[in-house]
Amino acid sequence: MAHETQPLRMPRSRSVPPMVAIGRRVAIAVGVVLLNWVVVLLERDGYRDAVDGHLSAVDALYYTTVTLSTTGYGDITPVTTSARLTNALVVTPMRFIFVLVLVGTTIQVLTKRSRDEFKVAREQGVPADHLVVVDPDPDAVQRAAADGLVTVQGSATSDDVMRDAEVGRARAVVVAVDRDDAAVLATLTVRQLAPHAVVAATVREEENADLLVQSGATSVITSSDAAGRLLGIATESPHVVSVVEDLIAVGSGLDLRERVIAADEVGRDPQGTGAPVVAVVRDGRTLPYDDAACATLRAGDRVIYVASTPRQQVPEAGGR
Repeated sequence: MAHETQPLRMPRSRSVPPMVAIGRRVAIAVGVVLLNWVVVLLERDGYRDAVDGHLSAVDALYYTTVTLSTTGYGDITPVTTSARLTNALVVTPMRFIFVLVLVGTTIQVLTKRSRDEFKVAREQGVPADHLVVVDPDPDAVQRAAADGLVTVQGSATSDDVMRDAEVGRARAVVVAVDRDDAAVLATLTVRQLAPHAVVAATVREEENADLLVQSGATSVITSSDAAGRLLGIATESPHVVSVVEDLIAVGSGLDLRERVIAADEVGRDPQGTGAPVVAVVRDGRTLPYDDAACATLRAGDRVIYVASTPRQQVPEAGGR
């Protein structure tokens, strides 16, 4: 959320890089698999293989992987009391740990994606202490605080949490959560407390985009739909994809910007503003630059144009 006035800065804290945290979770998952494999090998006489009745080391590893992943084909089964007790008291807790590690890794990746979106806002000139991150994950909150952002731990669907975040003072709110139903609830909460804020929300499935609009979202980005369109473009015009990616990466190369036209630009055509105009916003409608309705600019119009930001030059290896 971008605040119009400066809130208090939260204390900074040290954080673990996302890839390091993910690496640790992968190591834990591998360790659980190896430990479970050893347990099954020690009890191999208590298992029966439907193929040959004998449990080899490879069979034990196979049984371990399908058991921990909760797949379970039933071709290898524990038949003795000892083996069944081992599965109930040792293997089952390992299965829970394995699943929790995988879920935690997914949350880590989603959290990093949200942090990247906030970094885009910072690249657009929003000071770090004007941004508030609301997240139920304490690790995500600590990482955001380490980046200099104001943080509130809790769910964005809670009125009390969003009041603590002072969402009523927000100029703009980004709703980026991992479930579409949570995105709808969070948008409803924000719109109730901040009726005049710009609300940008993301959903995974296109069929849920209308729900977010009805809930009060100003704009909705469908992740799966956007990825599918880019893939389609890439098959025909790969260079177009690189330009689109450049436009999305704010602060370097080509950027899309929006502004209100100046008084001396009223009556001109869109390209008479001195910048490559791609669209005109008039009365809440976005019109392409070549639409006959916006051939002449009017007072109050907004133009969306392409601007070029110089890239930081990196010296080549061995260069002078």
